[in-house]
Amino acid sequence: MKSANIILLVLIAVSILPAHAQDQAKIPEGISIAIKAGNAAELSKYMNSTIELLLLDKEDFYKKNVAETILKDFFAEYQTKDFTIRHQGAKNDAQYAIGNLKTEKGDFRVYFLLKKVDQELLIHQIRIESDNGR
Repeated sequence: MKSANIILLVLIAVSILPAHAQDQAKIPEGISIAIKAGNAAELSKYMNSTIELLLLDKEDFYKKNVAETILKDFFAEYQTKDFTIRHQGAKNDAQYAIGNLKTEKGDFRVYFLLKKVDQELLIHQIRIESDNGR
């Protein structure tokens, strides 16, 4: 009887965990697709009106259109081969993701932070740094 109760509890826990994991909002797939394609214009559709951009030697707050231009220049110089999200999470109304970007000239670690603005999840920060240490 005791082992039947334990099995039942394990089955309930296993069935609840995936549902709970799905409750956490996922990073919009379009962001990954845009980064993988090196498409700054498409990526900008997910940006807040002002974002913090930390990109190699540039680090500042930029208006959306300026950040798009900077990212466009980056993607022109570092043509993308692949992008994979390695980790994502959420806390309150903020979401984040960490991914690996492979380019023709090397690999980069990409971190982005999204927050809800009028019920829409928008990018507030993008950090792209060299990932040579792997």
